[in-house]
Amino acid sequence: MSCGGHLQMCKNKVSQCIESTKEKLSALSKKIWSTPELAFQEHEAHKTLTYFFQEVEQGWKVQCHYKLDTAFRAEWEIAGSGGPGTCAVNVGFLCEYDALPEIGHACGHNLIAETGAAAALGLKGALQSLPAPPVGVKITVLGTPAEEGAGGKIDLLQSGAFEDLDVVFMAHPAHGDISYLPLLAAQGVTVKYYGKASHAAAHPWEGVNALDAAVLAYNNLSVLRQQLKPDCRLHGIIKHGGAVPNVIPDYSELYFYLRTSAHNQLHDLREKAGQCFRAAAIATGCKVECFYEKNVFYNIRPNKTLEKLYMENGKQLGIEFTTDKSTLKSLTASTDFGNVSFVVPGIHPFFYIGSTALVHTKEYTTASGAETAQFYTLRTAKALAMTALDVIFKPEMLQQVKDEFRCIKEKEKEKEESLDKRD
Repeated sequence: MSCGGHLQMCKNKVSQCIESTKEKLSALSKKIWSTPELAFQEHEAHKTLTYFFQEVEQGWKVQCHYKLDTAFRAEWEIAGSGGPGTCAVNVGFLCEYDALPEIGHACGHNLIAETGAAAALGLKGALQSLPAPPVGVKITVLGTPAEEGAGGKIDLLQSGAFEDLDVVFMAHPAHGDISYLPLLAAQGVTVKYYGKASHAAAHPWEGVNALDAAVLAYNNLSVLRQQLKPDCRLHGIIKHGGAVPNVIPDYSELYFYLRTSAHNQLHDLREKAGQCFRAAAIATGCKVECFYEKNVFYNIRPNKTLEKLYMENGKQLGIEFTTDKSTLKSLTASTDFGNVSFVVPGIHPFFYIGSTALVHTKEYTTASGAETAQFYTLRTAKALAMTALDVIFKPEMLQQVKDEFRCIKEKEKEKEESLDKRD
């Protein structure tokens, strides 16, 4: 049989393998969904996933607490037809499984975990159906905690978790099928104001009102928005504003996200936001402290070669990719996968789950746990595994993926150097 014949046979086998395991995969997703856990606290989800690769499925080498307490790494490998000495391809699939406060899996991370696991199982089963693949292959599943705000993938990147991967895949639930969105770079900031308490009725002039500072800062940022470019976002909450009405608050706290279209533009936005925070302190006589989160979320670096392959495979499975501009605009968000895309070539497509509900709502929590979502989730997993087969069976395609990654990296570096010289 020709190489192309083997490839198509393997793609068919991916679907068969995933379909034969769909009840186990659905149970995996449902268990994670039913016990939502916040960033770095995903102990039950972590236990569920590591048990799945250790006990439910056979042949995986699992490192349960991989570099982070609630991260894991599961590996399976097979030698190629050229023998053990030939160059192997290491294909990575990522699982997320943290939830949001109060509203649970309103971002569908239970489905991301299922998609990563399903794609890995489908690819493994397809390769096992051959006498030997054309090259040696390692499949690596990385459990990446704390995507919601904390940036667990960034911690894993800094500890070298992605260094040996050739290409990496994950997919995120949404209300449409989209092969690529640039998304936004982001950084969180906590702002604390310190004033002086006093009786609000008896002698208010003795107080320094920290709540006033928080309100002024919030309004300052609201005014700043009209002077920002359309791809910038500023949004946040007042986390603490006092205890009782008759005591002037001596402490207040805000938590904001700053977002831009590229991570190297965040510096300017931080400067402008910082002026707003400091101005509120000056106006009220408060002291202010700003604490920027250590992990900056990058925008996603595209890889058109992988995106094209994914779309071709997706269309064969019946996926209809949206080009509706209003849908694309409504999916503006941020992810720590952006940082991964600056180190390893990969894709982060979005997939429809059978609901028009918007992410980060209670309605989407319900949708991510519904049986309806299973068909779409597993269809996406099949497309990811099939795309991985393309780069395994076509060395020239993998080289093209890597060349494109390197070319974009070099162009971005040249652009940054040009801007530095201009400054």
